[in-house]
Amino acid sequence: MAGKVLSVNISEKKGTPKKQVNPGVLIEDFGVEGDAHAGKWHRQVSLLAKESIEKAKNGPTNGLCHGVFAENITTEGIELYTLPVGTRLQVGECVLEISQIGKECHEGCAISKLVGQCVMPREGVFAIVVKGGKVFAGDGIDVIKE
Repeated sequence: MAGKVLSVNISEKKGTPKKQVNPGVLIEDFGVEGDAHAGKWHRQVSLLAKESIEKAKNGPTNGLCHGVFAENITTEGIELYTLPVGTRLQVGECVLEISQIGKECHEGCAISKLVGQCVMPREGVFAIVVKGGKVFAGDGIDVIKE
């Protein structure tokens, strides 16, 4: 196992921190059920590592909730941003394919106002759902194709 899922997170509105759900339901070629970012596009699911969050905060996350950077899946133990586009990940019973590394943030984002420095533009990754299903906190993450 390369890594593990710490939480699955959704929000009803774009640009806002997400709340945890357990399990999260991933819908093939759509995204996380109930999430504002879900849809038929290349950024169906966002992933961010706890280690990246700690870098942004210069140390332990000090009570920052998972989902505060608007990531759908908070991970641990896998350097997501080092994986090339096209990499497939087995996440619980689901399969995701990395479609984008990082992103451009817009001005006035509620997340940057809340946390200051945002790490999603550099170390967050986005994926499409190749195989849907349920993802639980504690599920393993394995690289199945690079």
